[in-house]
Amino acid sequence: MYWQEETKDEQTVIPEDVVDLLFQLDCRTLPVDHAWALHEGVSRVLPWFASEPMAGLHLIHGADSGNGWERPQASGDLLYLSRRTRLILRLPDHRLEQAGALSGTCLNIAGNRMDIGRAKPRPLSLTTILYSRYVVAEGEQGEDEFITWAVDQLRGLGLRFKKVLCGRQSAFHTPKGPITTRSLMVADLPYEDALELQKQGIGPMRQMGFGLFIPQKSF
Repeated sequence: MYWQEETKDEQTVIPEDVVDLLFQLDCRTLPVDHAWALHEGVSRVLPWFASEPMAGLHLIHGADSGNGWERPQASGDLLYLSRRTRLILRLPDHRLEQAGALSGTCLNIAGNRMDIGRAKPRPLSLTTILYSRYVVAEGEQGEDEFITWAVDQLRGLGLRFKKVLCGRQSAFHTPKGPITTRSLMVADLPYEDALELQKQGIGPMRQMGFGLFIPQKSF
């Protein structure tokens, strides 16, 4: 844990050079571990996606599990998706028109049919607390090492912040080997710095859904 106290904010305009693009979905189920499969599916339709440095993929968190009480955690478990679930890409504005090619397509995500509908842009959030469910952890980093690394990354972006907390560890499987991630909360950010962190993220593999930040109480 990293902790400091007190800061102040002024009026801030939300820039539109990077936004989230929300696609309507018709998809009943997805495996919890769908990072690789979803990245591959999107990249087949949008061949520029994997190499666009400002592009990111929000992994689908889904609703509660089939019994209505608890979201499944094991990588092979299924997420049950509602009609309100969206596929969300974080994109620079010059890619929005090209990304529209996803609308009307049907993806096969690890054996699950995903029909993609219309898209709608949404601006980044004006907030002082951001959260990333999945930030890639280097090697066998313990919690303290991960926090030290994360603080260095945030400072390297020139960001001001007061609190950094890490949480749940998750594992993902890819043809290139396993990936370990940790969740990360960054609090007491000035609005302009929170917007910058949403644009930049931290760590590698943002096109697979890692290192992207959202408001703490978001989708």
